[in-house]
Amino acid sequence: MKGKTILVTGASRGIGQAIASDLGAAGGIIIGTATTEKGVQCIEQQFAEKKIQGAAFCLDIADDQSVNDFFSQVNAQYEAPQILINNAGITRDNLLLRMKSQEWTDVINTNLSGLYRMTKTCLKGMTKARWGRIINISSVIASSGNIGQANYASSKAGMEGFTRSLAMEIGIRNITVNAIAPGFIETDMTRDLSEENKARAIMNIPLKRMGSPEDIAAAVHFLASDAAAYITGEILHVNGGLYMS
Repeated sequence: MKGKTILVTGASRGIGQAIASDLGAAGGIIIGTATTEKGVQCIEQQFAEKKIQGAAFCLDIADDQSVNDFFSQVNAQYEAPQILINNAGITRDNLLLRMKSQEWTDVINTNLSGLYRMTKTCLKGMTKARWGRIINISSVIASSGNIGQANYASSKAGMEGFTRSLAMEIGIRNITVNAIAPGFIETDMTRDLSEENKARAIMNIPLKRMGSPEDIAAAVHFLASDAAAYITGEILHVNGGLYMS
């Protein structure tokens, strides 16, 4: 990772924060993004505390203009990203019969169309360099489905199809494209669950524990490294055995 420009979306907390910290500790120059100025400040504080090279930017991957402005700023200060971690995403859970059109559109536009916006722009620099790593953070829900998450499951299943298709397109340029599908990971979202709900979820996990953001960061590190140079188009499940394909 040393000296490589690495773009991590949604880097202010949880899985994104762990990924940025891990790759930054390995010597990468980390470009971290968040949707709010408060999130940007969190990233900057993390970078300062851990002596990570790079910078934080405000970015809404669901908005074309925001993406264009972001890349204009980044390209003026840094080399084109050589490693892209598409981590940013949202949920708008609801049963389909009650799901508002906006709840569907918001999730698809952010999680799937945002993936398209970020990846297409980064591909220009990678193809020119004839080297790159693209790692998309999917979810076990893409394979297993979940009640109240038809929009989210659709966006992540789409991400996995996108991953395989793009891997076939750009392998000739020495660019690998893979996805990681986390299971039940201990983040801000899961910490808000009741102990009863946590215990019920853990019952279905063979390893009998939730995963940590660092578990996902370790998988990202592997796929971004030279050790994974011959792996592309794969979906790596990191879920403690919750779902076995």
